This record gives sequence, C-alpha cells and structure tokens, in this order.
Amino acid sequence: MQRKNLIFGGLFFLLSLFFSLSAMPATASTPPDPIEQFQPFLDKVTALLADPALKALPKKEQCQRVINVVRERFDFREMSKRVLGQQWRNLSDQEQDQFERLFTQLLQYAYVGKIDDYSGQKVEFTQKRIKGERAEVQTLLVDKDRSIPVSYILVLRGDQWMAYDVVVEGVSLVRNYMEQFKEILQKEEYAGLIQQIQSKISQFEQQHKQS
Repeated sequence: MQRKNLIFGGLFFLLSLFFSLSAMPATASTPPDPIEQFQPFLDKVTALLADPALKALPKKEQCQRVINVVRERFDFREMSKRVLGQQWRNLSDQEQDQFERLFTQLLQYAYVGKIDDYSGQKVEFTQKRIKGERAEVQTLLVDKDRSIPVSYILVLRGDQWMAYDVVVEGVSLVRNYMEQFKEILQKEEYAGLIQQIQSKISQFEQQHKQS
C-alpha cells in the first residue's frame, strides 16, 4: 500500500517545510494563540526556502540549514515516542536518545531533502482548535492548480506550541510511521528496525553526495 512507504520515499515532501512554531509571550491563565505563534515562523521557513543562496549549497548542507530551523519548534522527542508506542517505554534512556536522533535524520533526508520541489506554494490558515494543552491548526497548502489541506497537531510546552504530527489530506505522518514500525518490530524486533532506519539514512546520504 502506498501509504506504508513513507520510510522509503518523500510522499509528503512539503511537510517538513512547515514543521516549526515561533515563540510568543503568554499569560499564566490564557494559552497563547497557536496561529499567532505558527504564522510568523512559516514566513521564516518559506523565506529560507525561497532564498536562491540555499539551493546553491550542496544538498547535505541545504538539509542541515533547514532542519536547524525546524528543530527550534518541532518536538521530535514527542513524535519519536508516539511512532514507537509501547516499545518506547521498553527502551533505556540511551536507546530513546538514539532512536530520536535516527528518526530525526530519517525525516530530515526524506522530507527536507525535497527542497528543490518547493516552488513558492502558499499557506492559508483556516481554523484552530484548542483543548487544554493540545491544539490543531488547520491550513491549506495552495499550489497553482490545487489546495491541499494540512493540519498541524500541537502540544503546549510552557508558553509555546510545539508540533508533533502533520496530517495531510486526512493522513497522519505519525500514524503511518507507527504502522510501518509496528510491522517491522513484529517481524524483526527493535534491532531490526534500527538497522532498517540506519540503512535508509545511508542510502539518502549516498544520494546527496552524488547530487
């Protein structure tokens, strides 16, 4: 099934372009507005992607520059925990750190590696939903001939909303990876999953050396 091939391709090549949130002050009693935090940072990310100087760099350096911005406001720890589910609780602290690092690298190469596919698409904010320390920001990714619904699932960390999932046309990035990893864990256990992720990262790195 196509939806189960995310680990081996860039089906959602634009997702990582919009993973970040900006920091805004909040009061003790009222949570900050997630759109007010989200929108300025999207401007920052899209400005970086539109910069001709970025695409003039080697692919690996392009990826690193973008992921450095993305890391500011995307909660890769929360995402890593959710894609592993029960298995996460069985890992040592060192294993959790290793998995977060490898999973972040995988996303970096699979999605941020598609920088060349960005051609000025715009984001329109449609609505927000807040429930306690969770929120959803719904947007439309507007291209020349179509609009793609993209939702960002957020958790409140202190006074800042951090994204940990992206839902494109009803398909959750976290759930897709979770289903893939669950199948691998059942067949090859945790060591086999780590081996597959490392192998895929190596493939991406080799491709980037050749580009």
